[in-house]
Amino acid sequence: QVQLVESGGGSVQAGGSLRLSCVAAGRTLGSYGIGWFRQAPGKERDLVAAIGWNGRRTYYADFVEGRFTISRDNAENTVWLVMNSLSSGDTGVYYCRGDLVGLHYWGQGTQVIVSS
Repeated sequence: QVQLVESGGGSVQAGGSLRLSCVAAGRTLGSYGIGWFRQAPGKERDLVAAIGWNGRRTYYADFVEGRFTISRDNAENTVWLVMNSLSSGDTGVYYCRGDLVGLHYWGQGTQVIVSS
């Protein structure tokens, strides 16, 4: 099974940017659809953005549309989430999830803190 490792989180001022990475180990990422989720303290985990296995199809939640960009490079086994114009509402733990034939594989998450 694939193992996913997120990185790139940190603390940033409102209006700033971060780039999160989701790297696959153990298996190639090329067959997996990948989603980025976030979980704010005390709240449920929400889907932020997703990308199909070949990168041709993407999805964005309304609350990040126009600010976040998801992309992937299967040769590098990596999916990125570029986050611009961050606000305090974007604070949370960001997880990537790999989907393949109905199975889900989660990473351990990376913390994002946006201060106003």
